[in-house]
Amino acid sequence: MPTYLYEALNSAGQSQKGTVEADSSEEAVKQIKTQGYFPTAVREQKVKGGAGVGGAERIRKKKRSTGLSINIGKVRRKHLTLFTRQLSTLQDAGLPLLRSLQILEGQQKPGLLKSILSQVAEDVEGGTTLSDSMAKHPKAFDRLYCKMVNAGEIGGVLDIILQRLANFMEKAQRLRRRIIGAMIYPIVVITVAVVIVTGIMYFVIPKFQDIFNDFEVELPGLTIWLINTSKWVAGSEGQTIPGAVWILGSPFLVWLFFTLIRKTGPGRAVTDIVRIKIPVIGGLVKKTSVARFTRTLGTLIAAGVPILEAIMITRDTSGNYVFEKALTKVHDSIREGETFAGPLRESKVCDALVVNMIDVGEETGDLDAMLMKIADNYDEEVDVAVQSMLSLLEPLLVVVLGVVVGTIVLALFLPLVRMIESVSTGKL
Repeated sequence: MPTYLYEALNSAGQSQKGTVEADSSEEAVKQIKTQGYFPTAVREQKVKGGAGVGGAERIRKKKRSTGLSINIGKVRRKHLTLFTRQLSTLQDAGLPLLRSLQILEGQQKPGLLKSILSQVAEDVEGGTTLSDSMAKHPKAFDRLYCKMVNAGEIGGVLDIILQRLANFMEKAQRLRRRIIGAMIYPIVVITVAVVIVTGIMYFVIPKFQDIFNDFEVELPGLTIWLINTSKWVAGSEGQTIPGAVWILGSPFLVWLFFTLIRKTGPGRAVTDIVRIKIPVIGGLVKKTSVARFTRTLGTLIAAGVPILEAIMITRDTSGNYVFEKALTKVHDSIREGETFAGPLRESKVCDALVVNMIDVGEETGDLDAMLMKIADNYDEEVDVAVQSMLSLLEPLLVVVLGVVVGTIVLALFLPLVRMIESVSTGKL
């Protein structure tokens, strides 16, 4: 009968190790639970000179995993969220952790996540905790993820923590999708309009210029400006780079410029402050940041992470310099025995409602639940703000496009009117 090595937690949450004899890993788990332990890892003891029962299958898996895989970039949040949800389901069903990881690794497509899960499973099989194994792979599991898993391991409630983590990631992803989805329409309209206007400047306006030159008509100022702009777009003599290249490449140049600026500390601070001060957009950025930091902090506190460490993790994942600075003051205040709400109120980065709700949460000892309520409320406010901004952008885009097209048409038809008048006068 095979012998299984196990790691488990007792009723006090302390780690226990031992061995049991069983026909299968599932039976071994049942025996461990009858002893009053909560198994976190169960693996078959290897036999000297051989691979043991099931060892050959592991060797075959390792050979298959040596195939070519692409490990560039980071794991997509969508795939990581799905993995977290599936792992929480398997743990809730009572499957051993190692077996759960092997199952999820087997159903992944070749790529970075599959490679990482293979390494995590090997580390867990070697006796490393799940959180320590995940911490070795920041491309998939960030600090927040690893700390929550660690809290679940210590408390013996890994399945519950994984479920909370999956809920947190799904809500964050849903908010991001709403914002990106709302921006698609105006971006597509602006892109198509810029391409069409650039094409008119490049191909159509020069034809009209030839007609005007043949008739020797005195051109109005608006038409002269339009022709000069067309020459710049098409690239006149002595011009190194045509204007069309600058117009079509400007989005990439702007993106590159802001990316390089945000690589520096002062540049990141300035851009974050400016984003919050921009009318309409600034309010949306602030609401999104509040929803993000309150949900992150509430999830960490509910998972059992110490509040000082939870605040530092939230600060590092907030994504905005203004909120990072405010949370640093909050951390220092709590460390000195003062309140959470005080420095947050002084920083003025949050509305009075948020500060008051956090203050009430501190007084009642229900801070995590209060933070989650704030996050849910601000998620709804972000949704409303996005819809309002989209409703404002639609007529604004129509007006701007109408002005652009009207200007081009007017600039082209004014000389035609003069041509018709001069021809009529000549005939008379």
